[in-house]
Amino acid sequence: MNIVVVGLGSMGTRRIRILRDRVPGAAVSGADPSAERRRRVEETYGITCFSSFCEAVGSKKFDAAFICTSPDTHCDLIREALQADLHVFTELNLINRGYGALIDLARERSKRIFLSSTLLYRREVQEIMRLIEGKGPLMYIYHVGQYLPDWHPWENYRDFFVGRRETNGCREIFAIQLPWIWKAFGAPGSGVYVSAKKISGLDIDYTDSYIVTLEHEGGNRGVLVVDVVSRKASCRLEIVGEKLHVLWDGTPDGLQSYSFEKKAFEGIPLYDSFEQDPHYAVNIIEDAYAAEIDTFLCYVAGLKTPLYTIEEDERVLKLIDTIEGESR
Repeated sequence: MNIVVVGLGSMGTRRIRILRDRVPGAAVSGADPSAERRRRVEETYGITCFSSFCEAVGSKKFDAAFICTSPDTHCDLIREALQADLHVFTELNLINRGYGALIDLARERSKRIFLSSTLLYRREVQEIMRLIEGKGPLMYIYHVGQYLPDWHPWENYRDFFVGRRETNGCREIFAIQLPWIWKAFGAPGSGVYVSAKKISGLDIDYTDSYIVTLEHEGGNRGVLVVDVVSRKASCRLEIVGEKLHVLWDGTPDGLQSYSFEKKAFEGIPLYDSFEQDPHYAVNIIEDAYAAEIDTFLCYVAGLKTPLYTIEEDERVLKLIDTIEGESR
């Protein structure tokens, strides 16, 4: 399969690395307007890079495109890829724009659109979903946060899309976490309560911390705390119910379940080994990124269905719009 990765920042290079190392037979090219990024990727991975997606598709025949640019550019690039008869893998979109037209175009062209939702491919999340099934009603408290300048310490957060209001850092965290929360605990009902405030001196024009209470259909409810202020990257989940008590610190070996017989928490081993990139926080591992790439390739071949769809993403983005709207 011939694949073009559009956008050669941190996510684009991650996708290239995984495709090169784990997908035999994948012929990968890159596209980015930055000459420095193109030079670095060409030297590191030995692939051909183009200055734009338009130049790439005009120079070579591709089967699929990975859209790894800033989220505010995704809609146009996805449309261009579908019009060029390419299957599409897209990173988080963050902006609810043009979904209906993209769905119609993909159907018309008989092409697949695959939405990244990496946490749904984490074994810990899949195990949590297994553990809580049929154990409700449940209550959860979940805090996810990291100081914005630490997200990409190699670049200024003001120059990174998470520094902008439309694609802000809290919105990105919500878009990462809500898909699995929705699937695990049920669709959020009308009870969405938001307390939000800017508590940092960061040079951003958006709210940097949220406390959101969600009441899910079926009786589950929880508190989701999201921020871009935590100086130590934080991912702490506690799920409480009469029939179970679960803790997770976001790391691959940090999932625990309370044993009623032993009256103690016990670790749940899920990995013989896992891969981490030292540039990122300890709760980020590469294995789930590889798993969703494998699912995308199988989806294109008609062998698997994705764990997350563009229709589901539209619903999640509308919920995030509601959360942000409640905070203003």
